[in-house]
Amino acid sequence: MSAEKTAAEPSRSSAGYQPALAEDLLPIREVARATGVNPVTLRAWERRYGLIVPQRTAKGHRLYSAEQVARIQAILAWLERGVAVSQVKGLLRSDQPVSTQTTSRWQQTRKELLQAIGKLAERRLDDCFNRELALYPAHTLCQHLLLPLLDELQLRWRNQFGAQAERVFFYSWLRSKLGARLYHNNSQRGGAPLLLVNLSELPMEPGLWLTAWLASNSDCPVEVFDWPIPPAELALAIEQIKPRALLLYSSQTLNTALLPRWLTGHNCPCLIIGATVCIHRTELHVLTTHNNAVHMAEGPLEALATLTRLGLLDRT
Repeated sequence: MSAEKTAAEPSRSSAGYQPALAEDLLPIREVARATGVNPVTLRAWERRYGLIVPQRTAKGHRLYSAEQVARIQAILAWLERGVAVSQVKGLLRSDQPVSTQTTSRWQQTRKELLQAIGKLAERRLDDCFNRELALYPAHTLCQHLLLPLLDELQLRWRNQFGAQAERVFFYSWLRSKLGARLYHNNSQRGGAPLLLVNLSELPMEPGLWLTAWLASNSDCPVEVFDWPIPPAELALAIEQIKPRALLLYSSQTLNTALLPRWLTGHNCPCLIIGATVCIHRTELHVLTTHNNAVHMAEGPLEALATLTRLGLLDRT
């Protein structure tokens, strides 16, 4: 090879540097939109674990090929099976079975969170969650960390002195944490929002805020009413906001006589979410059978899957 040609070509060891943007390469924002993995997490995967090493423009902007986007999807598939991000690189390379360390890794993180909640230690709780948030997408954290954590807390809070203090502390923190992320995401996005209304008499319903967070991380603006309103005023809110869909959340029994007024007569699809789906399954089955604009989901993950299936989220 001539000296001129050697000097003209970038080094293969220069972290994938490319001097120009090829048509089939995507910037990090588009990759985040397509995969649901935010740019902070993509950069952390690159910096800490070398999972994805993108090409670069002359100004240092990251560019991802179609093969790298497919690799991100493969990483997500492993994460959805509960694999720790630190294990994924070896699994992608060798296609080995999941290590038994995976479950214990999530259990250890939940233990840290439980200890912080027990001490009412907001800084410890925040630091632990932020560490995981930098490495895992919202869907993975919801499935393997937050929903199992809530199940453990519900067991712990039965007839335990101090349970109400822990519950109020954790629910307040969760609403503030996820509400701040919703506010930030909403400020970056336009278009008709999802309108998510709490029909429960319980404030700060964690399932409601997890649902809002998951939808918001799918590039969809979300408006949250964290308190029930009468059906007539709900109709007024829908007229004013003009949402792409109405989401109604409750973990309690509802006044079944009001169900048709809450769920029907709107100019948008309606999804009812939470334990109330199990409680009122018979009545809701009748409504959904006669109205294909009404849908059901028992929890946040099912709600996200239903919204995706119905094409109500912006991610492509």
